[in-house]
Amino acid sequence: MPTLALDAPTLEKLVSAAVAAPSIHNSQPWRFRLQPDTSTLEVRADRSRAVTAADPQGQALHISVGAAVLNLRVAARHLGWAPDVRLLPDPAEPDLFAAVRLDTQAPAPAPGTEKLYEAIWRRHSIRTPFTDVPVPRAVLDELADAARAEDAALHLPDHAETARLLHLTAEAERRSTTDEAQRAESRSWIRTGDAPPYGIPARALGPQDLAGRLPMRDFSAIRAAEHRAPALFEREPRIAVLTTDHDTPEDWLRAGLALEHVLLAATVHGVRASLLHQAMEWPYLRWEARDPHQRPGHVQMLIRLGYGPEGARTPRLAPGEVLDDG
Repeated sequence: MPTLALDAPTLEKLVSAAVAAPSIHNSQPWRFRLQPDTSTLEVRADRSRAVTAADPQGQALHISVGAAVLNLRVAARHLGWAPDVRLLPDPAEPDLFAAVRLDTQAPAPAPGTEKLYEAIWRRHSIRTPFTDVPVPRAVLDELADAARAEDAALHLPDHAETARLLHLTAEAERRSTTDEAQRAESRSWIRTGDAPPYGIPARALGPQDLAGRLPMRDFSAIRAAEHRAPALFEREPRIAVLTTDHDTPEDWLRAGLALEHVLLAATVHGVRASLLHQAMEWPYLRWEARDPHQRPGHVQMLIRLGYGPEGARTPRLAPGEVLDDG
């Protein structure tokens, strides 16, 4: 078996995969640093791109970075390593969210690695209506397995519970659009014309639901004349609830790994997804999102799943813009 080289082209491949992960408002709040003596790629939070009004505790920040770590792990396996991932490895460095050691070759690729790796480059969030074609139960079960593999759970609420969760999301959306700090912050992440390769391009924004069933995030960031006309969304939205047993920063990171694993698995099956995070941004509403009929758990994200057209992609920072010298 040839020896793997952690050289500059390989490092660029790894970081390119990592930065393809989703993040709140496409803020891309991460930085990477190679420690060559130990063949360890460190993943740090970049708090200069934190979304502090919507995410004062950093839950979404951790989820975003955790998703990047999942992509990094998949890419490392694709290249032939058996990556050793440690979350929050040094209490003295709270912004060091993960350390991925790459000094061991894998005897064989992990099952499903190639499909997940290919999905990294095709996955993106959809903000437009889905069709009314239901996602097959076998696919949903596979997505639940993906979450379980990262020490999280993916619940599939019934019709009544889905309606309750969407009601909470609508209330959170109302609060977010009437709260001056959140409204100003969300506007600041919309990009028009020549802009930095992070944030959300105006072309990637979606319409509101004409029937009012689905409370899609309204960034209220572009002129009213440029808003998309409302559209009819699917009649029976398939919402999945991502939870963890506890609610520490490490759990938030694990939720990020689970979220991206679920999204990549969905992409493999041609299932589109959009993220409903609004209720997570208000502590009382996030607490209310817990299903009293499920075992104790902390809701980390609501995921809308379905089938529909490919949406507009969002830009990404180049590896050199997020890679620090060791």
